[in-house]
Amino acid sequence: MSTAIETFTMPLPDDFHAHLRQGEGLKAWARGHAGQFGRVLCMPNTLPPVASAARLDEYSQELARAIEALPEEERFELLMTFKILPGMRAAEVEAMARAGAIAGKYYPSGATTNAADGPRSFDEVEEALAAMETLGLVLSIHGEDPEAPVLDREWAFLPKVARLIERHPRLRIVLEHLSDAESVRFVERGPSNLAATITAHHLLYTIDDVIGDAMNPHLYCKPVIKFARDREALRAAVMSGSKRFFFGSDSAPHLRAKKECGAAASGVFSSPSALPALIALFDSVEGKAGREKLVPFMAERGADFYRMPRSTRVLTMERAEWLVPAEIGGAVPMCAGQPLAWRVARSTARSWDIL
Repeated sequence: MSTAIETFTMPLPDDFHAHLRQGEGLKAWARGHAGQFGRVLCMPNTLPPVASAARLDEYSQELARAIEALPEEERFELLMTFKILPGMRAAEVEAMARAGAIAGKYYPSGATTNAADGPRSFDEVEEALAAMETLGLVLSIHGEDPEAPVLDREWAFLPKVARLIERHPRLRIVLEHLSDAESVRFVERGPSNLAATITAHHLLYTIDDVIGDAMNPHLYCKPVIKFARDREALRAAVMSGSKRFFFGSDSAPHLRAKKECGAAASGVFSSPSALPALIALFDSVEGKAGREKLVPFMAERGADFYRMPRSTRVLTMERAEWLVPAEIGGAVPMCAGQPLAWRVARSTARSWDIL
């Protein structure tokens, strides 16, 4: 006698922070989102950077070509951003908004991958920020002070954000990939135009998973995964019902050779396994009631903050164990080689099954 498989149906999630990269790995890495996410906000720290209307159009076409081979039901909408560079003029921002950008990304100089050309302060991009405020574009911030000790970089950057909010009270701001408890409190106490994304890897792991028994370069990211107390603050924020916190994977694939070397690149390739792993996490807290709390985090709050309609498409997950591939497109995904308890229902193909 067959036993019915437990399922969980939810609105098709959004990912409001992801690196799909460029070049040869793009097609394989984009498949990590396929069939699991309806919209993906694509980060602009490519080489060359997405910092002009022409480059934005070029990169959006490259991304579109990467996903056009997917089955129609697995394709996702590309949401475009641009990289804010020192001295950027209002006219440039306006042109990128006309070209389809919905957000501009601020990377402090030297803070992360391909950020050497970033501003050293918000003062260097004042004209661009004022234009974004007028146009209603979202400011996405990699909130780290690269001059602070590595574990302190996120909270050390918060005073700069506080001054920015005072200067631009109507600018919608997203602090990306929160990693510590102090940042959670800062967002909770902030005005309604301040929000934050939280990743799967910051909700799942602590620094002991990164450098405890042995160094795991595939969990090395910026901001660095921190302590259990920080993880608990992030989990509490996500499950609290607050509208301030929504999902952004910060999925950031690198070739294995760039991770397993003497100077490992930062980034966690999480898109293939983030949703199943998070369903298991939320399920472990309160069962079905916990799973229901995943819905606003992944499918409602981000859309609301970006002033986009919520998804009308649905996704069904099933409780059926599967093994995360050891490698996808030359990159090692989060939970590689590990069994996960939830997967996309068999009625919906998973693109990485065919890799």
